Order: sequence, then structure tokens, then C-alpha cells
Amino acid sequence: MKETITAQLNWRYATKAYDKSKKISAADWAVLEQSLIAAPSSFGLQPFKFIVVTDPAVRERLRAAAWNQSQVTDASHLVVFAFKKNLNDSDVDRFINHTASVRGIDATMLADYAGMIKGSIASKSASDIAVWNSRQAYIALGFLLSAAALLNIDATPMEGFDPAQFNEILGLEDYSAVVIAAVGYRDAANDYLAGLPKVRFSKDDLIQTV
Repeated sequence: MKETITAQLNWRYATKAYDKSKKISAADWAVLEQSLIAAPSSFGLQPFKFIVVTDPAVRERLRAAAWNQSQVTDASHLVVFAFKKNLNDSDVDRFINHTASVRGIDATMLADYAGMIKGSIASKSASDIAVWNSRQAYIALGFLLSAAALLNIDATPMEGFDPAQFNEILGLEDYSAVVIAAVGYRDAANDYLAGLPKVRFSKDDLIQTV
């Protein structure tokens, strides 16, 4: 398993050309969806949502808002990661009530935890909240990329798009698109990156032990 993880993480790359004829199976896609749901977030609030765009016409519009990058339309699936633009006490109450339900306890037992979360949110400005929430979405992106690699599925994280246009096309109001991922299978014959060695700095350059 250790060797498999290392091999698959080195196998993956930011795929530039996708094979439009290859689609991800329902079973594999269900696993990838679970990777998104399982991603950690601050306090467990999950201040994000994931829009899986399947409508070809919508994807064509999104491609135009993403500098005509072919991955947007050619990959099997397109996921738009959107963060919640604000947080308030009702969001915390919803989370606390859900936690109590899942764990079979009374929500009053979590009152101190709820107060701590609310206090943390109240101490932040609106812009701080937006940045904080957007960072949570990137954690989920990392989970998706890793899970896809372990399934021999290609995935391309992409920031090259106009968030305002994406929000308009997808009807996002309380949320805002921050990053997208094209997911599918590489067209190795037409992807100039497919045969090139992965370029990464060494462990000594990147990891410091103190």
C-alpha cells in the first residue's frame, strides 16, 4: 500500500488534454464524492459546496469564462468548489444540531463548543471569514485529487477562470466559486505533459525537521 500511494501520487499530473470518450463509472464517481464529503474543515462546519456540472451547454458557457480551456468541457466530470461567503450563529446551530443527531446526544451537551465556535466567528471580519472559508474548499480539493490518483483517474485543479462569471452562470449567491477540478482520463497522445517526468524539488528543499 505504501508503494502504491507513492506511485500513484507521482503518476498524477495536471492533465491538459482529456479523452472525451471516456467517462468515470458511477461506482468510481461515488468514491470521489465521498472524498469530498470526508474532507476536514475548521470545526467541521464544512462552509463549502461542490457543484458537479453535467449539462454540456452549461459547461460550454463555463469554458468561455475559463479562457477557453478544453478541460472544462472535455473531462468526464467538472467540479466547481464554492465557499460560503459568510457565517453566522444559524450556521453553527445547524452544525451543532446535526452533530447531536448523528451522535445520539442532546444538543445542550454541545453548548460550550457552540459558544466557542460562535465566538471565533464573531472575532473575524467579513473578509477574514471569506478567506477562511475559501481555504477550507482547497482542503477538499486536495482530498479529491488524491482519491482520484488512487483510482487511476486524472484530475486537474484550475484557478484560471472568472469567479464572478461562474457565480452568475451557476446561480451562486451565498457561495462563490474559488477553484475548479476537471476529472476524467488523459488523452496521452495529445497531451504534451503526459510523457514528461514530474518536476518537484527534493525533500531536503521542502521538508524541515526541527
